[in-house]
Amino acid sequence: MAKPTQRDEDLLALLRVNARESVAALARKLGLSRSTVQDRLRRLEESGVILGYDVRLAEDKRPGVSALVLLEAEQRTIARTIKALCEIPEVETVYTVSGRFDLAVVAAAHTTGDLDMVLDHIVGVEGVKRAESSVILATKLDRR
Repeated sequence: MAKPTQRDEDLLALLRVNARESVAALARKLGLSRSTVQDRLRRLEESGVILGYDVRLAEDKRPGVSALVLLEAEQRTIARTIKALCEIPEVETVYTVSGRFDLAVVAAAHTTGDLDMVLDHIVGVEGVKRAESSVILATKLDRR
């Protein structure tokens, strides 16, 4: 698919606010027909622009504690390192980043003790040279 149009971007913005909004309500807000919105949604899904519709849990319903873990990794094995990190169930997100570190990982666990074990597991992954972690205290904004 070509780059999303402005109408597609407007539709995506509405879905970011409420992915459960009905097609009829989306069409009304966009000034388009219901069938046009359905076609746009189908096209955006088939082309991989929309990968899915997620449930975002309230902060008090998520696992008890999360951490941001910055990792310096061996470049020659970074693909294997990323694969191993992705196989850890408590790892929620893995980003490649620029700067002093190579990877940024978000991990979550029910207790600080559990998180400590997860962090030990992350640091023990082959290819991890150095790690720096910070416990996430609160989410102030999440537009995902």
